Amino acid sequence: MGNKQSITELAQAEKDAQKILEKYDRESNFREKIGKWAWVVTFLGVALTIFHIYSGYFGTLPSQKQGAIHLGTALGIIFLLYPAKKGWQKKQKTVPWYDVILAFSAMYVTYHKIIFFDSIIQSRISGYSTIDTIISIVAILLLLEATRRTVGLPIVVVASVMIAYALLGNYIPTQILSHPGFSFDRVTTNLWFQESGVFGTPIQISAKFIFLFLFFGVMLIHTRIGQFFNDLAFALTGRFTGGTAKTAVIASALQGMISGSSVGNTVASGSFTIPMMKNSGFKPEFAAGTEASASTGGQIMPPVMGAAAFIMMEYLGVSYGAIMIAAAIPAVLYFTGIFIGTHYEAKRLGILGLPPEKLPKLKEQMLRYGYMLLPLFVIIGTVMVGFTPQRAAIYGIITAYLVSLVRKESRMSFRKTIYVLEQGARVALPVIAAVATAGIIAGVVSITGLGAKFASGIIALSAGHLILALFFTMIACLILGMGLPTTANYVVTATIAAPALINGFDIAPIAVHMFVFYFGIVADITPPVCLAAYAGAGIARANPFMSGVTAVKLAIAAFIVPYIFVYDPILLMVDATFFKMSIAIATALLGMIGVSSAMMGFYIRHSKTWERLLLFIGGILLIMPEMITNFIGIVLLLVVWFIQKQREDDSGIGEQTVTNPASS
Repeated sequence: MGNKQSITELAQAEKDAQKILEKYDRESNFREKIGKWAWVVTFLGVALTIFHIYSGYFGTLPSQKQGAIHLGTALGIIFLLYPAKKGWQKKQKTVPWYDVILAFSAMYVTYHKIIFFDSIIQSRISGYSTIDTIISIVAILLLLEATRRTVGLPIVVVASVMIAYALLGNYIPTQILSHPGFSFDRVTTNLWFQESGVFGTPIQISAKFIFLFLFFGVMLIHTRIGQFFNDLAFALTGRFTGGTAKTAVIASALQGMISGSSVGNTVASGSFTIPMMKNSGFKPEFAAGTEASASTGGQIMPPVMGAAAFIMMEYLGVSYGAIMIAAAIPAVLYFTGIFIGTHYEAKRLGILGLPPEKLPKLKEQMLRYGYMLLPLFVIIGTVMVGFTPQRAAIYGIITAYLVSLVRKESRMSFRKTIYVLEQGARVALPVIAAVATAGIIAGVVSITGLGAKFASGIIALSAGHLILALFFTMIACLILGMGLPTTANYVVTATIAAPALINGFDIAPIAVHMFVFYFGIVADITPPVCLAAYAGAGIARANPFMSGVTAVKLAIAAFIVPYIFVYDPILLMVDATFFKMSIAIATALLGMIGVSSAMMGFYIRHSKTWERLLLFIGGILLIMPEMITNFIGIVLLLVVWFIQKQREDDSGIGEQTVTNPASS
């Protein structure tokens, strides 16, 4: 009876999770029943994945051909899978005729670049024909529609406004728009056929690197590494104060490394961790905020970061290993802040850990399942010794497949292998559509000179003060993040805002790009539009807005650390010696204790308002990599510690314990 009940509850939890995904995650609104077209989708998906594996190992085609196969096949699959309107995926039993036409039209206008490759290259000199203009118009319209279906309307609106901006110079004085305006055919053909538009750097990086790393994540998921991550997190942290929340942080951080979606990771991990946190005594809003903040941070955690990290690599002209190294300490500080925040909240509420006998044994878990970590070590090792990201991803995929063969339950049959190959393509669809549309935005910036105008605007608005320029850039990232996916947000801000900060204030390029990268990511947990927090609130049955507020409080490091490493990029390991690096890490970790305790309102006792202010200031001063500020920060934290130590806690909550429902 108990087993039947648990199976029923699990099935219901999966249904609830799927509903939440469909509500908050646009890319989950695909048709489940497509009739005979399922064979076409499978063929296209498997073919696309095999093409990327083959080209990743043996060498890619010329960038325009590689990008055309990448984007054209993806567009075809999108129109076969995604309905024109959200909600229709439940009603439609097959693919409507008009979507079939759109699918094959999208494939043709994209493959046209391959079929007539030589003549298109020649047309860059002699001029594009009327047919080329028609092809480019149809292709851009189909791309925007596919992006609307998979990603959402906001990015389509931004891209459309940018195209209008390029055209309006014909009707508005040059001194207002900063460019003379371009003809309709020039704009469309430039955006479609030139390498500065749709087929620019973002789609090239997607075709070369991002697809393979997304498929690597799919392979890892199907080795059942997720359950191992959960058990490992339990074994590491479950027995400590607030163990269920700490387990959620560790598990979500680990799973976030192989999942590129904040919302998807929140739902996947949260279905397990959020009820567990609620049962142990945490409030629903706190449980939702913890899961959302930890899941969102997965995109900044090496070795497998968000897709934007690969585009950053190309923009900066550095290796992916350099990006991983630069991201390591800020990522540790981010998750340390969340971890410490859950600790102080648990201390405030008196929530204990789980009994050791109810937890997995760490040694046993590592001996039985530790081999599952091998693909991640392969990725790290191959990148750090100098292999290209492509080759590293290929080796990681091969290792993940070999790992799946070790145990019967994860072993892939021929049917399962075909399924996984198809899933690799499906997972990539929203990213491909987003980066292609972001290419339109970057292309308009390139041909109109908008970047220079924006740069001068930021410098003028900030009156030459760096802190104001950073603040305005942060606000732009957060606003764009309300509607744009992380990758597209990064492309836009890296194209428009980053040059202003680099050239206008002489900042290390990697610091600026990491700055916009971070704030593009944390937009998913920043109210009022915080989709990851909304998804967590749906599972926790909590107030969505307050869940977002809680997520921001826990992830406060993501709002502080970027400012610090812009002023002194030692936290990004730029010009760092071992001694300076060690001091910077130690003081930053101490600083996170001060900041997180201020956010939660508990240090060693319940903190008064002025004590929280001192803790927050002390924490900030400790995170700043300067000896004098570090000294003042330590003094402030010690002063509050001494005062609270001397003050008897009237409520007694600091000493009392609360019985865990989960452990009773």
